[in-house]
Amino acid sequence: MRESVILRYVGAVMLCVSAFMLVSAGISYMNNVDSGFYPLLLSALLTFTLGGFPLLFVPRAKSISNKEGFTIVVGSWVLASVVGMFPYLIWGGEFSLVNAWFESVSGFTATGATILNDIERLPQGLLFYRITTNWIGGVGVVMFSLVILPSLGTSKMALSNVELSSLAKDNYQYRTQVIVRILLVVYVGLTMITTLSLKLAGLRWFDALTHAMSACATAGFSTKNSSIAFYDNVAVEAILAAAMLISSLHFGLIYATFLRKGNNIFRSEVVRTYLAIIVVAIVLVTISIFSAGVYPTIWEALRYSYFQVISLMTSTGYATADTNMWTPFAIIILIFVSIVCACAGSTSGGMKIDRLLIFCKILWARILRQQHPNAIIRIRVDGVAQDADMLNSVVVFIVTYIALILFATVNNTLFGQDLMTAFSSTVACIGNVGPGFGAVGSMGNFADIPAILKLQNSFLMLMGRLEIFGFIQLFFLKWWR
Repeated sequence: MRESVILRYVGAVMLCVSAFMLVSAGISYMNNVDSGFYPLLLSALLTFTLGGFPLLFVPRAKSISNKEGFTIVVGSWVLASVVGMFPYLIWGGEFSLVNAWFESVSGFTATGATILNDIERLPQGLLFYRITTNWIGGVGVVMFSLVILPSLGTSKMALSNVELSSLAKDNYQYRTQVIVRILLVVYVGLTMITTLSLKLAGLRWFDALTHAMSACATAGFSTKNSSIAFYDNVAVEAILAAAMLISSLHFGLIYATFLRKGNNIFRSEVVRTYLAIIVVAIVLVTISIFSAGVYPTIWEALRYSYFQVISLMTSTGYATADTNMWTPFAIIILIFVSIVCACAGSTSGGMKIDRLLIFCKILWARILRQQHPNAIIRIRVDGVAQDADMLNSVVVFIVTYIALILFATVNNTLFGQDLMTAFSSTVACIGNVGPGFGAVGSMGNFADIPAILKLQNSFLMLMGRLEIFGFIQLFFLKWWR
C-alpha cells in the first residue's frame, strides 16, 4: 500500500473542507467581521496547508488498489472530523477538546447531535460553518473524492465501492461519472428548492439556506436552541418534512423518476414499504398522544406527530415538540423508526428499510422451507433475485448493528446514565439520528454526558456512517491482501 498516494488524495479532500471554511469566513466578514471570522480564516489556512503539501510533493497515481481506495475514504472521514475541530477550538466557548471532536464528528456524519447549550450564541459565520459540515456529510466523502479527483479514472470505482453499500448501488445503474452527476443534480436541486420555499414561508435568507442544507442532508443541525419549534410555523414544518422525506429516498430513484424511467420511486417495493411504515407510525403516534390528552385536538396531535416521525425516520432529528412528554407507546414507535430509518442510497443513516424488508423476506422464506423442505425459494426485491452473499450480508449487518447497540447501552449505564438515555443515545448516534430520549431528548443535548461517552458516541457515529464494517476494516488493514 502506497502511503504517499493515500496522503495525496486525502489531502485533496482537506482542500475541499478548507474551501467551505473560507466561505464561512466570508459569511463572518459580511456580518461585520463577527467573532467567527478569524477562527474560520485561520482554520481554512491550516487545513489548506495540510491538504496542499501532499499535492505538491506526491506525484499523481494512474490507479489505486481497493485497499488504498478504502483507506482514502475512511481516512478522509476521520481527518475531516479532526480538521473540522479547528474553528470550534480556536473560537472557544463551550468547545473543549472532546466537545469540539463530538460536534465535528456529529456534523460530518450528518448526525445532528450537539453539545451546545446555547447555539444562538455562536456568531453567524460559525453557525454557517456548522451547517456546512452537515451538508458535506449528507452525500459524504465519496462525492468529494469523485468531484475533486477527476483524473482518478478507474480508481473512482474503488473509492465509491467503499462508501456506497451494495444496497445503494442497486439503483445506480450508471457509470461512476453519471453517479456523481446524479448526486450533484438531486442534492443541489433539492437544497435550492427547499431554500426558496422556506424563504416564501417567511424565513430570512440565512435561516432558509441553513435549514434547507441541514434538511436535505437529513442531518438536523439548526441555528436555534429549540430547533424548528422556534418558528412555530406550519408552512415551515410542512416544507421541511417534504425535504426530509424526499432526501431520504434513493437518489438514483429520484433521478430516474424525473427522467420518467421504469425504475422510479412509484414502482419501488422498498419505497412503498418505507412510506407505509411512516403512515402507520404517524397514525399510531397521533392516536396515542391525542388519547392521552397531550394535545387538545386531533389535528394538533397530527401536526406534531407527523413531523417527529418523519424527522426521526429520515434520521434528521429536527424537533417541534418535547417528545419526552409523550406516551410510552409513542416513544417506542419513535425509537423503532430511529433504528430502521430510511432508504439506502439516500442521505439518511440507520439500519435502512431495505435491510428490514430483506430480513422479513428471509424469515418468511425460512417458514416456507419448514413447510416445504424441497422447495426452491428465491428472495426478490423489486423483482430482482437477491444472491446468497447479499442475504448473508444483510443478516450479519443487522445482528452486528443490534449487538453494538446493546454493548454501548450497557457501557453507558456503567457510567451512570439511566436506561432510557443510555439506550436512546446509542440508537441516535449509531443511526446518525441525533436526538434520543431522556437527558438527550428532542429539547435536550449531549452536553452533560461524560467525556468518555462522548468519545464512544462519536465513534458510533462514524461506524454508522461508514456502515459499520467500513470503519471496522480500518483496524485490520495489516491482514488485508
